[in-house]
Amino acid sequence: MKATMKMGTKVGAAIGVVVFLVFGIIPGFYFGSYGALVLMSHLFGGPVQATVLVRVVTAVGILMGITCVGFMSIVAGAIFGTVVGYLTGAVSAALKEKIPAETAEVKAIK
Repeated sequence: MKATMKMGTKVGAAIGVVVFLVFGIIPGFYFGSYGALVLMSHLFGGPVQATVLVRVVTAVGILMGITCVGFMSIVAGAIFGTVVGYLTGAVSAALKEKIPAETAEVKAIK
């Protein structure tokens, strides 16, 4: 059962990476840059000018936004994969044919 959970975690994380690459880069870019600009607007008390400091903080915000969305996609995928792996292991263990002890002894003697 642990092997299926570990495999499910790895497969889920890989799916999370693919989902991030397809759907997550643009929102991470957008939310990171917007969050950095809103933060600087509040800190400086109004609209900000396009200075070097503002551009650097915006670039750092973009990197942080993309990184956070990437981490969330990978973690969510890994959790989903672990749950699917656990359910698969539980179902396969429940469906596994169990031989009664008396029948196993008779087969071993023959």
